[in-house]
Amino acid sequence: MSTASSQPTTLDVSRTPRIGFATLLRVELRKLVDTRASRWLLIAIAVVTAGIVVIFFLASSRNDRTFANLTGATGILQSYLLPVLPIMLVTSEWSQRTALTTFTLVPSRAKVVLAKVVVSLLAGLAAVCLAFALAAVGALVGGAPHPFSGAGADWFGRFTMLESMGILQGLAFGLLFLNSAAAIVVYLVVPIAFSIIANVWTALRHAAPWIDLGTAQTPFQNPNVNVHGHDWLHLASASAIWILLPFVLGLVRVLRAEVK
Repeated sequence: MSTASSQPTTLDVSRTPRIGFATLLRVELRKLVDTRASRWLLIAIAVVTAGIVVIFFLASSRNDRTFANLTGATGILQSYLLPVLPIMLVTSEWSQRTALTTFTLVPSRAKVVLAKVVVSLLAGLAAVCLAFALAAVGALVGGAPHPFSGAGADWFGRFTMLESMGILQGLAFGLLFLNSAAAIVVYLVVPIAFSIIANVWTALRHAAPWIDLGTAQTPFQNPNVNVHGHDWLHLASASAIWILLPFVLGLVRVLRAEVK
């Protein structure tokens, strides 16, 4: 009578190739669009962007229907909606309990976070391109004497930079809280409340450009305003407080968090 071998069965994974960064980007991009909430948010961003262009076109005078004004109007709404995308991209790993699978397949958590950063910025760039395209159409048919006045490379760079900063701030808050509701509420409420306090309270008014991101970004939001060296210093200081600091703290939390 034969007996079963008592030798333990082993699985050799030493030759299994690691998941490349390009593959990880594709996976993160799919995560960005494969939930009902994220799909509706993407649709809402597109619809709202188009709606703002139409509303501004109908409500403004012919001379105001310039490319810079139209993109500026879309940027206000996009700055509130776009950062929600990276927040959901980060927090969904923990709310849907997929972090265990993700970090098992890709043990380097920093690599996963980097992929989320890249995918979030790519999604933001797509939204920016949509805003530019719709604003260009509105400017062409708007009838303004000089519809593309001030719409040089400097304005394109400023607009893209401001939208990217909002996305990175949203992602930083997502990393810091690892909870969608908490991150979204704090992102939408705390910076605005602090900006109001910093500009109303006399003791903080002088320091507001250094410590408040909204105040520091103001010179960059107008294509007709020339920014100077001190404006960049203000932006760097406020960004370190509201983007870099929460991002670093959030990254440390993700790297150390216990996955259940």
